[in-house]
Amino acid sequence: MTFVCWAGILRLMPRPISATISSAALAHNLAIARSHVGAAKIWAVVKANAYGHGLLRTAAALHESDGFAMLDFADALRVRGSGVEKPILMLEGFFKPEDIALLLRHRLTPVIHNMEQIEMLEKTGIDGTLDVYLKVNSGMNRLGFSLDNVRLAWNSLHGNPRVASVTLMTHFADADGDGGIAGQLQWFNELTQPLTGTDPAPRSLANSAALLRYPDQACADWVRPGIMLYGCSPFSFRTAEDIGLKPAMTLTAEIVGVQQLQAGERVGYGMTYEAAQEMTIGVVACGYADGYPRHAPSGTPVLVAGQRTGTVGRVSMDLLCVDISDIPEAYVGTPVTLWGEGLPCDEVAMAAGTVSYELLCALAPRVPIVET
Repeated sequence: MTFVCWAGILRLMPRPISATISSAALAHNLAIARSHVGAAKIWAVVKANAYGHGLLRTAAALHESDGFAMLDFADALRVRGSGVEKPILMLEGFFKPEDIALLLRHRLTPVIHNMEQIEMLEKTGIDGTLDVYLKVNSGMNRLGFSLDNVRLAWNSLHGNPRVASVTLMTHFADADGDGGIAGQLQWFNELTQPLTGTDPAPRSLANSAALLRYPDQACADWVRPGIMLYGCSPFSFRTAEDIGLKPAMTLTAEIVGVQQLQAGERVGYGMTYEAAQEMTIGVVACGYADGYPRHAPSGTPVLVAGQRTGTVGRVSMDLLCVDISDIPEAYVGTPVTLWGEGLPCDEVAMAAGTVSYELLCALAPRVPIVET
C-alpha cells in the first residue's frame, strides 16, 4: 500500500499565486478614518469576509475600532468566539423570531428596517433588552422606514420594554458623486426631528465617502467606514494615495509560460486580441477562478517585475496573459502584481469597468494568504 504525504506535496508544489494581507495597513487606514471623524465612534465594517481580507484577522488588526458591523450571525458568533467584547452591529438586523435569542445571548445590536421585525420583537417572550438601530429611508429606497411609517416604528420601539436604546441611522446613496448628501440629510432631519423633539437620539450616518468628504455634516455619533479601511478610495476623483490610505491586500502571481507572437497571431479564448507586431507574451498563474475579473479588457494594468504593462486577450479560468515585449528581463518565475502595493486596486477596477469592492470581495478561497 502506498501512502501519500499531502502536506509535503503542498510544500513542494505550490501554485505561484498569493494574496498578502497587511495588518499594519488596516490599522493605518483605521487611523486615517479616526482623524476625520472628531468625537464620533467608529463601526469598522467587516461584512463579506472583511471585503475578502479574512474576518478574524481583520477584526484583530482593527481592534482600535469602537465596534464591528457585519451581516451574518455566523460571522458575529465567530468574532465573539475570538474574544471580541466590543459592540457588534447587524446591518440587516434579524430575519426570524428565533434570531432574537441570539441577539440577546451574544449582545448584538440589530438594525430594524421593517415593521415585520418590530412585530417579532413585540411578540417575543424572551427576557432581556437590546440596543437597536432604526433605519430611516432618506431616499436610497433600499431598506428603512419612510414618511408613512417611521413615526409608528419609533413609537413602537420606544414603547417596547425589550428595547434599551434607539439610534437613528440612514445610508447615503451618492456621497461619492455629484448628488452629495445634502438632499438626503435634509430629508432625514425632516423625518426624524419631530420624533425626538428636544432630546435628540444618537445618529449613525456616514460611510467612507461621507466621512471623508463631509466630516462636519455627516459624522454624527457613529460612522461606518468600509472600503477605506482596506486601502481603496470611495471616489473616482480622489485616489487612495491622496487620502493617505495604504493597500491592505496585494494579489501577486508569477509568469508560468512565455510565448513569442508574430504580427497577426492571436491570444486566448475567442482569439479576441491580435498582435499588431512581433511581441512577447507572459502567461500568468491567475484567472477568474482566483477572483480576477473575467471581463477585464486588454490593457488592464499589471506590474511585471515592478514595471507597468497590460493584459492581452481574454482572462481564462486559471491564467491570463500580459505583454512583456518591453520587459526583456521577464521570464518564467518573474513576479506579477495584479493589484495592491504599487498598483491600486481602484485603477484595476476602473479599467475592468467595476469597483474595487467587487475585486476584493471576489478573492477566491483557493488563493493562499500571506499575513504581514
